[in-house]
Amino acid sequence: MKVRDIMTKNVAYVDPNSTVVDAAQLMQKHNIGSVPVCDQSGVVGIVTDRDIAVRNVAHGNNPMNTPVKDVMTSQVTTVTPDMDIREVTAIMSSNKIRRMPVVENNKLVGMVSLGDVAANTMYDMEAAEALSEISRPSRPEKM
Repeated sequence: MKVRDIMTKNVAYVDPNSTVVDAAQLMQKHNIGSVPVCDQSGVVGIVTDRDIAVRNVAHGNNPMNTPVKDVMTSQVTTVTPDMDIREVTAIMSSNKIRRMPVVENNKLVGMVSLGDVAANTMYDMEAAEALSEISRPSRPEKM
């Protein structure tokens, strides 16, 4: 099975200069926890609800005037629609990520999540193994 068979096709995204509030409102509207960040060249980052909390709110920055580019993760792992699901779960597992933008010809065409994989019973074991790796706790910084 390929990514194109299970990915979400209509994906909300933000511009790097959009505000953190814009991203949060998109997350609320679509009931999602991450939003790809795209400019004319394609996917340049991803912003998560955790990025907003840890990189913006926790520092006391105003989300109404903080651009997404200041809090996003810019090292984004992407996949293509033609990739095999087993390969994608291996990437998710090794990188400890649950969602990845799907890109074709430098254009965002979808999102694939661990939940998309898990929803297909044919890949239960791959999803379970990936979730196990992703969920393995990292050591918290000493307080």
